[in-house]
Amino acid sequence: METKLEISPDFTLEDIRKIRDYNYEMTKHMTSKEMIDYYNKGAEEAYKRMAELKKKLEESGKLN
Repeated sequence: METKLEISPDFTLEDIRKIRDYNYEMTKHMTSKEMIDYYNKGAEEAYKRMAELKKKLEESGKLN
């Protein structure tokens, strides 16, 4: 399985299938604990990225 997931700029139904297949391949041999850790790590990264984007928008005045 490829380690880098390529999503099209238009985000199509095919991209959703790619994400589902990728997540299945990444987690199919994991224990429940490993899966929880895997998804929690991804969530932490997403929260950090959202906070950074929010800060940039606030600094630029585009977010009230």
